[in-house]
Amino acid sequence: MFEDAFAAELATQLGSTVEVATDNNLIEGILSTVTAELVLVIDVSSGYGDNVKIYISLDAINFVRFPVAA
Repeated sequence: MFEDAFAAELATQLGSTVEVATDNNLIEGILSTVTAELVLVIDVSSGYGDNVKIYISLDAINFVRFPVAA
């Protein structure tokens, strides 16, 4: 039940800059897609070339933060 509410709340923030923490990584980028099981974050700070798509399982997420632009 929590994962459904979590996914629904994340879906309201599509297009926002996001930081997603897992046990091993801190992923920063644009929140692109949210499903019942996965979150897609587009890493746009990787420099030249294509943007990197990072799929994260909802149950692997420890916390999500939406940083305020300075």
